[in-house]
Amino acid sequence: MTEAYCMKCRKKVEIKNPEKVTMKNGRPATKGVCPVCGTKVFKIGG
Repeated sequence: MTEAYCMKCRKKVEIKNPEKVTMKNGRPATKGVCPVCGTKVFKIGG
């Protein structure tokens, strides 16, 4: 399970609907939604 920091909740949350993406510089990242508040969350790295 992937975790990311939610800026709105101010804590680490498990990413809901995680999606693997590649940033412009070629590094891998994961984006998704906070299960608590519904805010978009983003984590750099696998």
